[in-house]
Amino acid sequence: FSTSTYTKMWADAQRDLDIMLQREREEFLQPQEDLGKVRKLLVTSYIKYLEIFSNLEMAHHHLIHQQKQAAIRQVLDGVIGRILEIKKEMVTLENSECHYMDDILIELKRAPADIEIPIPRYFIKENLVILQEREKHLDEILLNAGLLKQEPVTAMTLQEAIKVIQVAERARQGRSQAAFMKKMYLEDKRRTKQEDQMGKNPDDAATCIQKVWRGYIQRKKTEKLREEEMIFLGMSLPPHLEAMSCLQRGAKKANVLQGEVQEREDFSYKEELREKEGPHIRETLQDQISQCFIECRHITGRFPDYPPEKAGGSKAIFIEKTPEQVAEELAAKKETEKKDQKGKNGKEDKGAVKAKKPPKAGKQVVEEGWKMGPSNFLSILEEGSSQYKVVWENRDKRLDFLQDHDPELIKGKEREEVEEEIRVQQVDEVMQKKLLNLKLALDGESGSQSKDGRGEKVRAASWEMMSLACRTIDSLYQELAEKGLLVKVRTVNLSDYMGYRDCLRNILRERGAQLLPTIPEVRQLVTLYGILPLGSPTVHENAPLVKSILLAGPAGVGKKMLVHAICTETGANLFNLTPSNIAGKYPDRDGMVMMLHMILKVGKELQPSVVWIGDTERIFSKGEPKGQEEMNAKLLGNILPQFLKALKAKDRVLLVGTTTRPFDANMGPFCKVYQKIILIPKPDYLTRSLWKHFILQSGGTITKSLNLHCLAQVSDGFTQGHIVDVVHTVLSELRLLQMPRKPLRTLEFVNSLARHDPVYKEEEETFQ
Repeated sequence: FSTSTYTKMWADAQRDLDIMLQREREEFLQPQEDLGKVRKLLVTSYIKYLEIFSNLEMAHHHLIHQQKQAAIRQVLDGVIGRILEIKKEMVTLENSECHYMDDILIELKRAPADIEIPIPRYFIKENLVILQEREKHLDEILLNAGLLKQEPVTAMTLQEAIKVIQVAERARQGRSQAAFMKKMYLEDKRRTKQEDQMGKNPDDAATCIQKVWRGYIQRKKTEKLREEEMIFLGMSLPPHLEAMSCLQRGAKKANVLQGEVQEREDFSYKEELREKEGPHIRETLQDQISQCFIECRHITGRFPDYPPEKAGGSKAIFIEKTPEQVAEELAAKKETEKKDQKGKNGKEDKGAVKAKKPPKAGKQVVEEGWKMGPSNFLSILEEGSSQYKVVWENRDKRLDFLQDHDPELIKGKEREEVEEEIRVQQVDEVMQKKLLNLKLALDGESGSQSKDGRGEKVRAASWEMMSLACRTIDSLYQELAEKGLLVKVRTVNLSDYMGYRDCLRNILRERGAQLLPTIPEVRQLVTLYGILPLGSPTVHENAPLVKSILLAGPAGVGKKMLVHAICTETGANLFNLTPSNIAGKYPDRDGMVMMLHMILKVGKELQPSVVWIGDTERIFSKGEPKGQEEMNAKLLGNILPQFLKALKAKDRVLLVGTTTRPFDANMGPFCKVYQKIILIPKPDYLTRSLWKHFILQSGGTITKSLNLHCLAQVSDGFTQGHIVDVVHTVLSELRLLQMPRKPLRTLEFVNSLARHDPVYKEEEETFQ
């Protein structure tokens, strides 16, 4: 695909986004009484926003113009946030995390694959260098602490060293001899050519042609035999795979070049703007602030107080409000204070406030219909859409031939930054003194202002009293890694958690049956509540805040894999607070509080971060703790609410719990800690058909003697972990060597599978 293709994809996505924004203004702002219509509106918007999201992500990844990428990124964050807001409304409406969408998909002529949520690649790409350095640093810490095994490096023996020298010397002699023989061959060829020019008879010419042709044919045969031998020995790839490998190498090289172009050094014009436009900006700001002071005094009769630094300084003056609006606000505030004072004086004597009269008998009570909640992302989307129309929609594409930066766009963005610097560093101090002088000269005020918040009682929470400010982040990071609490993330993508959508289940769900989610639905929920908010600061700060999720399901369904997938897709740190892992490391309550405070400090500083608690039902167990390990687990459960309370919208830290027995926990505090509970079921028939994938992945070969349909049927009730364990057990190194003369049989896998305990129906019902 060319740049023009992805530019057109961006333009189409922006056009679809404009249609959606217009639709939201017309339909979502009006109260709706028909909940069926509301559901259809929400699901349709959800599907269309996902389509826009997919196209924008594709365009953002492949376009190499940096300023285009920045423009797409702004809209992309807005679309992700809007999807999360619509998802929240759908969950509230249907009281379920999984939704029936087949009817809307058919109506929109979309396939189920179209509602798969893509994971933006810029989550990792933008911070790749930092993540690689952090991973290397963690490996060094774990190696020094003995928590990571290093492959032993064996020294070369004397005989091996002599053999290496002999091989190198023989190769040198061979190259020298080959060069000499080539020189002799070229000399003979030159001499023969001179003789040929003297003239030959037809028989000699025919013999020469036959000689050349037979040599060519024999070389081709020899080359083919050699290639077959190398493939048989496993030292070469078949031709079709070799061609595919060449294509893959070419694509990889193209991706590397594309990344180099995308990561070109940004140009900056700040110094030029400071020198040329700085004095004019400073004078303009001072004139505007002075004019605002004079107008406020003309209307209110006194000069205003200068906005404190906490409120933004003089920036608060430039909020789009006229002096008349300011006067109205002040008058309304005074009027409210007077009414409150009168109310306090009068109502204390007259008694309680009269209750509202109940409606008269027979009078119909009209309830307000459903209405879409307020959005934090519509303004971002509208701003991005207007920016696209002004800057990019009608832009001459010939200007972007080199995919280089646009100086005017950079100056426009940096001009705001320079203006902010001048306002804070130069204008505020001068204008504060000027305002004090004006008050002294005209109003006779001393201008002394009480500091904001002085006199208020400061209540320091016990959580913040654990001050570790004297320690650096690096020292805390190292201690957590050496204690085994900060662990290495296993590289696994969410797409590796494979499973298929079962359309027949939706028929039962349409009839009102409450079914467990499928594997694709689990992937969607993990992406929505875990990956997308952690990957983008804008999304996490403005979207519906989810601080904690729980992954519940039988052993072997892939809960731990999903935790590592969240970290892999977002580049997050992983803190392991499983009760068995924290046992004896930070005893008693003070140690536990200090541990969580360290994790909170490191997690916030090096965000995104994931705090994982395996076997989380143990920290909320119903009975009394019997040993020190259970006591520490109970302490952790008691402190977790304070830990979550310390997390704000700007902190990309997610608590993820995994459990195989959630029904053993005390449900009150358990459900209070975890906002979202995702139940992961055992695999259905379509997911169990992945026997073929696991066998091929382990080096096995599928033959007629291996009945995959039978394996999928027999493994009903077993989890993905059981299937992977069986495949690894059967396909040992010895069995792989025997496979060419002894093909794999179904019975081998069935016998190994019989040694595992399945998920029984009673346990599944308990989960549900």
